[in-house]
Amino acid sequence: MSNVPVCRAGAVALAILLTACKDSSAPVDPRASVAATSPSFTVSTSQSTLLGRATFSDPHDKTIDIKRKTDDWHIDIKSKPGFDIAVQSITFQPGTNSGWHSHPGPVFIQVVSGTMTFYMSDDPQCTPIVRTAGQGYVDLGDHAHIARNEASVPAQNIVTYFAPPGAALRIDQPRPGNCPF
Repeated sequence: MSNVPVCRAGAVALAILLTACKDSSAPVDPRASVAATSPSFTVSTSQSTLLGRATFSDPHDKTIDIKRKTDDWHIDIKSKPGFDIAVQSITFQPGTNSGWHSHPGPVFIQVVSGTMTFYMSDDPQCTPIVRTAGQGYVDLGDHAHIARNEASVPAQNIVTYFAPPGAALRIDQPRPGNCPF
């Protein structure tokens, strides 16, 4: 078996790649040609562990209606048909992020340690929303957002997702363009 066809194919591919660059001495970014024609997605650089997921539904009643009232405190959870609750531990090392994404339902985020900064795609000013250990953040999940650890120490979140049964918990989204990252 001869290596000549493989070498020629490699040489042709290299020639095409080099002529496609404006400056052949510049480093080649394999995403550059794709970014101009398709949405630019960010990659999550955090570490996630799914702690558990369960479906809550009643086969005899398609509507779940949970109410509780104690003195001044009230809670009301309604769902039709049912829903999944998933709990995940997410660790963000300094400088890491979740990538731009959305969710199929609301997400309750507990910052257990460190500091997290959240940004919303629908905020033209890209205003940081900062939460520290012991604070929570509720994300409705209906638009793209990103979570970032902009601090110098690791941060850990415990995240509780409410989602339709079996749905993906995360939906990658393109960069919205309102933030420089």
